Amino acid sequence: MIAGRYLRSRRRDAGVSVIAGFSFVGIMLGVAALIIVMSVMNGFRGELLTRILGVNGHVIMQPMDTPLTDYDEVARRVAGVPGVAYTMPLVQGQVLATGSGSTSTGALVKGVRGADLQKLTPVSSNIQLGSIEHFDTGQGVAIGSRLAQSLGLGLGDSITLVSPEGDVTPLGVTPRVKSYPVVAIFEIGLSEYDASYVYMPLTEAQLFFNSEDKAQSIEIFLDDPDRVASLQAAIEQAAGRPNYTVTWQRMNESFFSALEVERNVMFIILTLIVLVAALNIISGLFMLVKDKGRDIAIMRTMGATRGSIMRVFLITGASIGVAGTLAGFVLGTLFCLNIENLRQFFSWVSGTTLFNPEFYFLSRLPAEIDPGEVVTVVAMAIGLSFLATIFPSWQASKLDPVEALRYE
Repeated sequence: MIAGRYLRSRRRDAGVSVIAGFSFVGIMLGVAALIIVMSVMNGFRGELLTRILGVNGHVIMQPMDTPLTDYDEVARRVAGVPGVAYTMPLVQGQVLATGSGSTSTGALVKGVRGADLQKLTPVSSNIQLGSIEHFDTGQGVAIGSRLAQSLGLGLGDSITLVSPEGDVTPLGVTPRVKSYPVVAIFEIGLSEYDASYVYMPLTEAQLFFNSEDKAQSIEIFLDDPDRVASLQAAIEQAAGRPNYTVTWQRMNESFFSALEVERNVMFIILTLIVLVAALNIISGLFMLVKDKGRDIAIMRTMGATRGSIMRVFLITGASIGVAGTLAGFVLGTLFCLNIENLRQFFSWVSGTTLFNPEFYFLSRLPAEIDPGEVVTVVAMAIGLSFLATIFPSWQASKLDPVEALRYE
């Protein structure tokens, strides 16, 4: 009751109330910002991991000594390893892609079997136009939505591909140029892939890149990508021929390490906001102790113990921290649950494109709330708030009632 009265604003306590208000707002915004930023970073990592690992193999196997002409047998043997979901022989190469106009752009052609393309759920489950049925029997290609947009292509239009690995003539190597009809347009949701990937039937890619009857590599997809290190040796042994393998962790090590460093730095920076707000609680309580010196003295003379006085001010300061933390938790959670709608609203209000997919890889702003991290943030904020109240509460309990009342 006493702590509640001290928290309520009165004219003579206006300074204390203002500081308490700032402390509440600071803790609320700090906790909310921590939850939002950590959730967005988790969402970024999860979305990128899902899309990157969904499109690219978890283990890439390349031949050594001899060309990979026995790719069917090798792929079948590797697919029998426990933990391997499926394998995908691959022929790929960089090309210059041109649409109906004069616009050209670089693209990555991947020659795959139709059955394997069906298993690539980020592609097969996100076909916007057309179909990849009977992909092997046709000579058409599937392209990303952003590539189609940049080249002005629609379903049934022809895309012209230029490869530097062309035909050998008496005058040297001439680039190979060939047009293919667009039979499908997909949108993976990862802007880099949607703007550059072209899927072509494996046999056609072998002809286009002068790789008849052979594959350049075999992409291996696992049931659990995190087990890649333990399965790598078994996969190499099952191939039954000299080979070299590289895992997704090795290929994307710098990218995901940079994300982790950025995530940790942001956590430290935003924690400082909560710490500053907690320090405001200390200053507010010291002012309150100074202002309530006469009240403390009267309560002591009426029989209140030092522990009782300390509890009053502990409850006063902790109430600010707990209330601010709970408000920040609610605000941060609501923000994360509606983050894409809020992004679109602020984009509409500002008239600019917030979170441009061309710069941030993903076509939408992700947020993935980790309950464990939220509990850590809430516990940290409440813990700092309690720590901030200990010293001024202890000072209040040490106040001598005789000295406090001497000049009243």
